[in-house]
Amino acid sequence: MDKNQELKLTQMKTCVQNLGSSTEKYGDPTLERFLIARSMDPNKAAKMFVSWQKWRASFVPSGFIPDSEVIDQLETEKIYLQGLSKDGHPVMVVKACKHFPAKDQPQFKKFVVHLLDKVIARGFKGKEIGNEKLIAVLDLDQIGYKNVDARGFITGFQFLQAYYPERLKKCYILNMPWFFVSVWKMISRFLEKATLEKIVIISNEEEKKQFIREVGEDVLPEEFGGHAKLVELQDVVLPPLEG
Repeated sequence: MDKNQELKLTQMKTCVQNLGSSTEKYGDPTLERFLIARSMDPNKAAKMFVSWQKWRASFVPSGFIPDSEVIDQLETEKIYLQGLSKDGHPVMVVKACKHFPAKDQPQFKKFVVHLLDKVIARGFKGKEIGNEKLIAVLDLDQIGYKNVDARGFITGFQFLQAYYPERLKKCYILNMPWFFVSVWKMISRFLEKATLEKIVIISNEEEKKQFIREVGEDVLPEEFGGHAKLVELQDVVLPPLEG
């Protein structure tokens, strides 16, 4: 870490204290994510960090959301949690054709948190460092109008932006049908520039080859050009964290 980064981190920690909170339980890699998300502005990063702490305490008071609280969403078998990519990032696959807009929005938000927490935890090597990132693969194959859920998309991305800063490594979108292009343009308006830069829409064979190279054949399912079998999110059991 360079001197400038160290200075910004120190300033951020002071700002957090001034806001009546503490960074004691968190390592520098966690705090750096908030700094990067707020263009290295210690004051803005501190505000974001404190609002995240408050949100986490109220929305996830026990530290995690168990399967039993999101069973309806899990039963659709639309999310798969693969192994780690070539660079060590957990890979999540979403089958959009199995998704239907949620009638219960608070319940859907719980599912988003359950999902993101579990996918990120898949990347922990015994313990959380704080800078782990995930790769999302969004498969729009066989999607129909009944599966289109702009609100759900926006909720997912907004949670990533507000409460999981710098946790998204890349999001690949495969098999986008023509009718979804206008929906995607509308969704894009709600996304920050930094998020949009991490989203890759695969539209030709060369891009698909690049996608396979970047993620790795060992974790991608056969239908995407890999060798792996799809593993449902609820079938993945994570090892307990050290100490």
